[in-house]
Amino acid sequence: MGSSDDAATARRPTPLDPYPRPRPAGADGAAKPYPPELGTDAIAVLEGRTFVLSDALGDVPTGSVGGLVHDDTRFLNRWELSLDGTRLSLLKSRAVDYYSAAFYLANTELPGLRANTVAVRRFRFVGNGMLEQVAAVNSGLDAARIELRLSCGTDFADLFEMKGTVRDRSQQITCRPGDGSRSLRFGYAVDGFNVACTVRVVRDTILDAASLKPVGETAVRVDGDSLVWDLDLAPGQLFAALVRVDLERDGVTLEPMHENFGEQQQISEGPLKRWLEHAPDIECDNADLNAVLDRSIVDLAALRIEGTIAGEPYVLPAAGLPWFMTLFGRDTLITCLQTLWAGPDLARGALHLLGELQGTRMDEFRDEEPGKILHEIRHGELTVLGEKPHSPYFGTADATPLWLILMSEYWRFTGDDAFVRERWPRVLAALEWIDRYGDRDGDGYVEYATRSSQGLGNQCWKDSWDGVQFHDGRIPYLPIATAEIQGYVYDAKTRAAELASQVIGDDDFAGRLTRQAEQLYTRFNRDFWSPDRGGFYVIGLDGDKQPIDSLTSNLGHLLWSGIVPPERASVIASHLMSDSMFSGWGVRTLSTSDRGFNPIGYHTGTIWPHDNSIIALGLARYGFRDEANRIALAQLEAATHSAFRLPEAFAGFPRVHAGFPVPYPTACSPQAWATGAPFAFAKVMLGLDAHDRQIRLDPWVPDEIGRIQISNLPAFGVHWDVEAHGATGYARLAR
Repeated sequence: MGSSDDAATARRPTPLDPYPRPRPAGADGAAKPYPPELGTDAIAVLEGRTFVLSDALGDVPTGSVGGLVHDDTRFLNRWELSLDGTRLSLLKSRAVDYYSAAFYLANTELPGLRANTVAVRRFRFVGNGMLEQVAAVNSGLDAARIELRLSCGTDFADLFEMKGTVRDRSQQITCRPGDGSRSLRFGYAVDGFNVACTVRVVRDTILDAASLKPVGETAVRVDGDSLVWDLDLAPGQLFAALVRVDLERDGVTLEPMHENFGEQQQISEGPLKRWLEHAPDIECDNADLNAVLDRSIVDLAALRIEGTIAGEPYVLPAAGLPWFMTLFGRDTLITCLQTLWAGPDLARGALHLLGELQGTRMDEFRDEEPGKILHEIRHGELTVLGEKPHSPYFGTADATPLWLILMSEYWRFTGDDAFVRERWPRVLAALEWIDRYGDRDGDGYVEYATRSSQGLGNQCWKDSWDGVQFHDGRIPYLPIATAEIQGYVYDAKTRAAELASQVIGDDDFAGRLTRQAEQLYTRFNRDFWSPDRGGFYVIGLDGDKQPIDSLTSNLGHLLWSGIVPPERASVIASHLMSDSMFSGWGVRTLSTSDRGFNPIGYHTGTIWPHDNSIIALGLARYGFRDEANRIALAQLEAATHSAFRLPEAFAGFPRVHAGFPVPYPTACSPQAWATGAPFAFAKVMLGLDAHDRQIRLDPWVPDEIGRIQISNLPAFGVHWDVEAHGATGYARLAR
């Protein structure tokens, strides 16, 4: 998933320049690395729409990409703890829960104070704000007189600015002490946008480290934008403080949600609570698969977005931490497709919310068109004031057919005719968008080209500036029709025909949709097939209808959609599992035989778990079960090298070069469709499907996994028990 400030091609189309050109090679736009202040061991914690990204010490240095962020606004861009004006040294730190982290530190060598005399501990809890527990204990034989300083600051940057240039708001930002000099309040207000945050010392005291009984008092003081404690700690004495950060936006105050590790989450009644309560119990002989699925369930909860729209509550996953803690069309829809068998509420929420936000008018700045499903929505200052088009932004060509596919799959797993009927006008609008607006030139294919001055150049899933390129590395002209989008459209129309017939009772319309899908199938297999390299599907057609002849992982998406004739499937499977595509850890986004291949290029050689889950589903659809399992096993093993969590992407280096997968430098983690991938891999092994109010099983479970048991799988308003081992298994109503 590329960043949405990745503006596309320099000019808007005119009669003399019908195909605006994507950014040239070397242009800014790919994901940027963390500045040196944070490093690759940066620690992130999140809860809902709030996250903190810090370095391994727990600090956020000014000028870094870190900070405390809520709803796309950075409320703190500086949060540094120092002892006698010196940074502390790291003993150990890590995230504990998704909303908490612990940092164990010590003093460096200082005048009159030997190194490691004062041990410092920071516990951090995030959610609608932040709580931080700070403790310092004198482990030496002599008294220690020290200054402990917590330096704070804010730039109230929009998230879009955090990875680039942040505008100077200092003249509009206020900073003042309060509560008897026990707090600092930062505020920023312009017409239409009003935010503030308060850093408050809730309590601070000196204790006996052994008994934890109070033995003295201390007083915090405000020094500029810092909270300072002047401490005189006898041997064995402990200083402890609790600091709270409250956030405000447009007069609404948000208070921190957590203050202890592993505490029982207070989840209100609603879709998330139902999803967690009704999620099936999964037990496998393979402990790694158990651990990966357990971690994925927790991460889905961490990434959740909740709310109510049009009188109906919803819960669905945000796209990923740190840059995409918001609603995305493509990412959310694919995540829901991956996880649907574990519970329908996430899919229902996504369909409902995205349907309510469906495009209704022509708006070039936002790339909006009637019937179109959005790409991304943001809430920061630049969007609120109309400088960015993300209110929402509609620059994606694949979210609309994916929304139709999810609508069908949700219905197949639930039999919820009423839900489909209520949204049938939106289904018709989405189909109308495909034919009227998606097909820009009437050739029967969905193409994309931004009309916005700040729009994305590539509007497929490989949406970085060089994500789509020719075999020789050239960047194609817009508009572009990528292959996988045509597959999605074929699948969407086939499924919509089923809904039209079985839910709406309109057989005439169903017949028209079926004929359109068949015509697309024939046309696509003529125009996108290349006899080169033993035969393969090109990634797309450019603005001049020239085949974009690179060999990519999108081949697997075509298998998933069913647009590949059976006689060509074995050729596609061979390409995907060849040494040039399959690294040993997964299928690369681009073949090593293409000139633009880069093992750490965002979409030009890296390995994406969500991409591999779709490929595995596609291979399984055409009967290549061993190949699908090979991908699944490789990905699950990769997760064991990152605390049982699959990251957004990792490098495309061959597995033979190392015994571990190499992380992509700025991968989101957790990231929704990577989190959903293990559910898809389990589905591949089980051959799990739902249709005609029946759970269907066609297992092909590899020996490495052993037995898979699922209790209380929700479908059609009842629960099912599923068990499989090897090629045998059953699915029956739960007792």
